[in-house]
Amino acid sequence: MKEIEIKSVLEVFDSFDELPEDIQKLMHQSMIVRDKAYAPYSEFLVGAALLLENGEVILGNNQENACYPSGLCAERTAIYYAGANFPEVPVLKMALCAKSLKYQLLTPTPPCGACRQAIGEYELKQKKPIEIYFMGETGKVVKSKSLVNLLPLTFDNSYL
Repeated sequence: MKEIEIKSVLEVFDSFDELPEDIQKLMHQSMIVRDKAYAPYSEFLVGAALLLENGEVILGNNQENACYPSGLCAERTAIYYAGANFPEVPVLKMALCAKSLKYQLLTPTPPCGACRQAIGEYELKQKKPIEIYFMGETGKVVKSKSLVNLLPLTFDNSYL
């Protein structure tokens, strides 16, 4: 048996104010759309703002359904919209924020596994990384230079 070590490198900003100005603007857009999420069951709101290479900003939020598997996360709502409407335009950056209506969420909240897989597909398709910034309602913000830091063993088309 051989053991391997996988290393992820993330940057942590102590507060929203430490972010570069362009990322603050993108994150602010994700906050606005987060508060419009449809989450009557979990009361957990998530917003996503994607910056495309052409300057377009795509917004998405989570959309729940009484039949839980029928809902969709904010990240996939936004990235699928970008893929449908701007199929040849790379996604450069993604700002994500989450908020609970039950408690104050201070922990940076990364994408779920399904969203990581979807983002990974778009990184593979565009052959360039997507910077991902994520936070809770307030507090620290985490930056990943690529989805690979969040899902290092991504399932991709090389296995098919």
